[in-house]
Amino acid sequence: MHLALYGGSFDPPHNGHLALCLFAAELLRVDRLVISVSNNPFKGGYLAPDADRKRMAQLLADELGRVGVSAEVSGWELEKRQPSYTVDLVRYIHSVYSPDSLTLLIGEDSFREITSWKSWQSLFSLCRIAVFGRSSCTDIMAPEVFPPDSIRFIDFDCPHSSTAVRQAVASGLPVTVLLPSSIRHYIAEHGLYRTA
Repeated sequence: MHLALYGGSFDPPHNGHLALCLFAAELLRVDRLVISVSNNPFKGGYLAPDADRKRMAQLLADELGRVGVSAEVSGWELEKRQPSYTVDLVRYIHSVYSPDSLTLLIGEDSFREITSWKSWQSLFSLCRIAVFGRSSCTDIMAPEVFPPDSIRFIDFDCPHSSTAVRQAVASGLPVTVLLPSSIRHYIAEHGLYRTA
């Protein structure tokens, strides 16, 4: 089984996250996608409570399921109630799923910071990394820093961001093109992000 792991704060998940997951499933021939809602030690406080972020991630997984992508949500990072690190998450995923192969899906911004991550060199013995970003992101770091064939750069430039979604919601602007309808309805129903 080829498993892909996509972690993030998902505060909230948006159409960019959905598009990345769909693109990864098709391009990388993923059998199952695990979406992990994080407690990222490099980010500040989250605007939506953990339970809402996890529920919205589940709605994202449901959207993927509607088009035939096998996706599920892991709350392991949230349940730890302490900062989580990618290397620990990847080890956990291996212990639960025992995949034949594992690909970590990350965005260009995260990749730019990879050498500041806890035990980042250990990731290469645990998984391959797919970096989604602008085609110029291959210039970020000297290739000799990484083992051969450990990283795949995928041209994916998405203008959406969770920050922009939160700001739009707080300003009362339409977010129809930014969010899957199920997540848009959840945000409205629960009154999330009304103040930025």
